[in-house]
Amino acid sequence: MASVLSIGGGQFMSRFVIEGLLEDGHDVTVLTRGNSPLPFEAGTVEHVRGDRTDRGTVESAAEAADPDVVYDFAAMHPSDVRTATEIFADVDAYVCISSTHAYQRTATIPLVEGTTPLEPCSEEQAADESFLTYGNRKAANDRVIFDAAESGVNAMSVRPTAVYGPYDPTQRQDYWIDRVNRFDRVLVPGDSYRMPIHLGYVEDAARAIRLVAEEGRPGEAYNVAARDHLTFDDVLGLVAEALGTTVELVHATDRELARMGLSDEDFPWCEPYPYVVSTEKLAGLGWDSTSHEEAFELTVEEHVTGDRDGSTHGPDRETEERLLETLAGGVSFVG
Repeated sequence: MASVLSIGGGQFMSRFVIEGLLEDGHDVTVLTRGNSPLPFEAGTVEHVRGDRTDRGTVESAAEAADPDVVYDFAAMHPSDVRTATEIFADVDAYVCISSTHAYQRTATIPLVEGTTPLEPCSEEQAADESFLTYGNRKAANDRVIFDAAESGVNAMSVRPTAVYGPYDPTQRQDYWIDRVNRFDRVLVPGDSYRMPIHLGYVEDAARAIRLVAEEGRPGEAYNVAARDHLTFDDVLGLVAEALGTTVELVHATDRELARMGLSDEDFPWCEPYPYVVSTEKLAGLGWDSTSHEEAFELTVEEHVTGDRDGSTHGPDRETEERLLETLAGGVSFVG
């Protein structure tokens, strides 16, 4: 049984990591701001409230937990990681949750650890709070991890891609599930071969994060995504099957989208370049991914019991229907 500290916790990936740790009998302390209630049974975790950007708060959490392992889900700036690797220099494993957005955005695929260049990060970007510099800051976080490992800290990085599954607060998946659930025709950017960003299931990401703590090498980064990749037609077909329905997918070219002032990047999970990541390194530790059929069934099951509709993403339905009325070709039926 280990003592574990989770910096950030309870909202998505961290929720599944912590639930697994509790099931296995580990002692878990969670450091959060306390703005949202933790989704765990009362008394199962110790909760330290505070701002992780404050060094004193992190030191207090370290004193309270005396951790063997630290999972850092809330490191948004390299200064956060630098502080953490100093405070937790002697733990058995410090795992920082990064992102595949740390890689430079090119048409080269797959994105491979140690081969694909990381984004640069200026001093201004390192201190920025906007999503525009998210990938730059995650890349800088990883460089801090690598430097700390060179100094003897058991620090590692995990780079998830677009993670989906129950309780996803981003609601990217909910946009598509809601569309398939409520409408007979759904607008999809690109042709039937168009692929979304390489997806990964949340429980697979949680298992990967724990596995890296147990088997990973200090100073290494590990991509996390499904072992296979799907087209949008595949994804929405699985959603329709899970909902017990069928749906007509109407594909729109860039020119057709532009008629309504839209581009493919207005839709969730769409990227301007092919976005496929290598997972060979993680698989070498003994990891594998859940089938998308099972993963989407569980994802859809949770969606229909909740109140998320993904309406903060994508074009509104009125705009979508205006374009659908003008499109006749590029149709797929799924479900």
